[in-house]
Amino acid sequence: MLMMDQLTHRGLAKLADKFGGLCHLRLGFLHAFSVSTPDMARQVLQVQDNVFSNRPATIAITYLTYDRADMPFAHYGPFWRQMRKLCVMKLFSRKRAESRASVRDEVDATIRAASDEGEEPVNIGELIFNLTKNIIFRAAFGSQSHEDQYEFIGILEEFSKLFGAFNIGDFIPWLSWMDTQGINKRLKAARGALDRFIDKIIDEHLANPKAADAKDADMVDDMLAILKDSPAGKGGEGGDLQGNLKLTRDNIKAIIMDVMFGGTETVASAIEWAMSELMRNPEELKRVQQELTDVVGLDRKVQESDLAKLPYFKCVIKETLRLHPPIPLLLHETAQDCEVAGYSIPKKSRVMINVWAISRDKAAWKDAETFRPSRFAPDGECAGVDFRGNYFELLPFGSGRRSCPGLQLGIYALELAMAQLMHCFDWSLTDGMKPSELDMGDVFGLAAPRAVRLVAVPTPRLNCPLF
Repeated sequence: MLMMDQLTHRGLAKLADKFGGLCHLRLGFLHAFSVSTPDMARQVLQVQDNVFSNRPATIAITYLTYDRADMPFAHYGPFWRQMRKLCVMKLFSRKRAESRASVRDEVDATIRAASDEGEEPVNIGELIFNLTKNIIFRAAFGSQSHEDQYEFIGILEEFSKLFGAFNIGDFIPWLSWMDTQGINKRLKAARGALDRFIDKIIDEHLANPKAADAKDADMVDDMLAILKDSPAGKGGEGGDLQGNLKLTRDNIKAIIMDVMFGGTETVASAIEWAMSELMRNPEELKRVQQELTDVVGLDRKVQESDLAKLPYFKCVIKETLRLHPPIPLLLHETAQDCEVAGYSIPKKSRVMINVWAISRDKAAWKDAETFRPSRFAPDGECAGVDFRGNYFELLPFGSGRRSCPGLQLGIYALELAMAQLMHCFDWSLTDGMKPSELDMGDVFGLAAPRAVRLVAVPTPRLNCPLF
């Protein structure tokens, strides 16, 4: 139990406070290193990026990603480059990212859902999760919903727990078969549920094929077109973009899993944390809403063109991502023996980059534990710092070649949803709760969402009808 607590973002941060920014842990047969300061992160993610670009093959990762048939968890090399190119050019292309009508539609539906509650308490966590789930469903499957979507929500929640779970078999392999924690049984059940869900969707698309350039084509259509167009397509594999590697059905299933998980829980968690921090800091909430009033006015909702004119609002987004990075621990593995800061790191060592701890490093941040968006304002001490991987004190989406390929669309959804929710409604906590009493605990998994869903009461603040 002690080891399980230490391997969370909070536990590793405590070890870093005691032993420094680079800590070596011997976990059974495994060498593990935690990286908890910006300087050490720079060494790993920039100076020796090529050495640290592999991903560890935990039991959960291997099983749930179809033996790492996806892009995020694949080792760096020709296969990873192919998958990255596929994701960037075909699935997260600029054309697709700028075709944002589905995001706007779903944000409007979310505002309507909040408005329909009158002035009754709204479970913001569930509201936002449904928003991001519907956005991803439309991009991946071409529709807002699917008859098995609620089962899939359960799969996503279980995946998050399993990806972050401490599994003794990862550190002492010969104990894996015993499954004393029941994790392998849970992995088998989750993988089986995922197979049934995604196989059904792929079969539906195969029965009703669309050209990849069709107006209503979705992500599955794009991948099936690649599978079909190659000479090997009829055999169940498709040629890659370079013409040498093959795209298989398992690759398609693994990529769908990546997009569904990475685009749903991480964005939803960021929005819920942003609203939580603003409600815990009423003066910051007033400042954001005043900026929205000054720029947008109270006679209409926020439009996409307004977002670039909201500098303080963007500071709030940065500060939220600093305190609550979507994925608190970034997992890497060394491809060869190397040395960092005078310390030897063996080949195949697991390297845990503690983004959560780096973002709260007192040597890098003034008032590190305080929610203070003004630090990013033009006259603030962190003016110019961004979250796109160039500043190693702020790495919510990673850095270098393993950074998040879906960043552009994810940030757009985060900003538009937050701006509309803050502009269309005033929000108050339930049952007379004081802002200082709001529970800000998190739950560790691959992501770190709120431990308790945020519940608040919306009151319309615009002079015009919302719909």
